[in-house]
Amino acid sequence: MTKTAESRPARAQKVLAALQARYPRPETHLNSRNAWELLVATVLAAQCTDARVNTITPELFRRWPGPAELACATQEELEEVIHSAGFYHSKAKNLLGAARRVRDHFDGQVPRALEHLVTLPGVARKTANVVLFGAFGINEGLAVDTHVKRISHRLGLTDQTDPVAVERDLMELFPQKEWGDVNHRMVWFGRDVCHARKPCCEACEMAAFCPRLEPPKEPGRAAAKPAGRPVGARR
Repeated sequence: MTKTAESRPARAQKVLAALQARYPRPETHLNSRNAWELLVATVLAAQCTDARVNTITPELFRRWPGPAELACATQEELEEVIHSAGFYHSKAKNLLGAARRVRDHFDGQVPRALEHLVTLPGVARKTANVVLFGAFGINEGLAVDTHVKRISHRLGLTDQTDPVAVERDLMELFPQKEWGDVNHRMVWFGRDVCHARKPCCEACEMAAFCPRLEPPKEPGRAAAKPAGRPVGARR
């Protein structure tokens, strides 16, 4: 059987075993002490490195420890603190909106249900899944970021491009109890080995069964490789 002929469920089992062996104790790179801090850090981490976020949040939480305090801050005050995270105007607006909604509609507590979390400004499914698992140990979904999406395509676990559709495919392939850890492990693996531009296939324990497929390029972007063509294949 060729790499590409192997069934997705069979390959998913191998992927899970390899990721578990490489990262026996997966965890987020974002520093937080509670659900609110994790939510704020995850919102700030959009198109920003976790390392950078971890330099911003200590001062942010010193000045505004929780949603009630942040809800009273001004846009300008918050922008000054989070400026280095990039997209600071929209992030500040979303965080202030989230703080006020948590204060006014959820008694100052981060909700434990996905359908409630996604009503907070700046919180979509990915962030909600990260918070649910990271803060409460709830596996309601599987957070799909750029690392998870890229690796899932290269391993042939999905051919979808929409994150929600990718999430649906992965949820069918991995046990529910593993969803949160699959996200963490794939993020680590994407940073350590399966890089976007030049994956380190020679250092990858999954090279023997990885079909090395590239995801289709998003509309409006120049395609470096045709959709579905193995990485490194000749034209």
